[in-house]
Amino acid sequence: MTTQTEQQSTADLVRHMSEQVSTLVREELTLAKIEMVEKGKRAGIGAGLFGAAGSLALYGLGALFFTIGAVLALWMPAWVAALIVTVVLFAVAGVLALIGKKQVGQALPPEPEAAMQSGRRDIETVKDAIREGRDS
Repeated sequence: MTTQTEQQSTADLVRHMSEQVSTLVREELTLAKIEMVEKGKRAGIGAGLFGAAGSLALYGLGALFFTIGAVLALWMPAWVAALIVTVVLFAVAGVLALIGKKQVGQALPPEPEAAMQSGRRDIETVKDAIREGRDS
């Protein structure tokens, strides 16, 4: 038979363990919060750097097109070279716009067609089962 001291000791152990688990969980959550804040800061800095890289790449692309025009101007009047570069850029933009329009058209209407067809089949199956149940 156990004594009052042993029972109290067991209760104290359980209470102490419960407190330790609670403390551990709180500390783990605090650590996770700190880690997520740090990762959020790093992600924000990374996104800003990607934005800066994209801006500089656009300036570089403009400089490249100017260079192409300048090279073409060595063999023809500058206005013809600039016109050629402009027409090529608009042609590429037009092709990309058509491809983009086709992609958007394939995504519209934004309905889950396969899921809707599956749902219709399920409804028909249930209706058929009900009809067969009435016929028997």
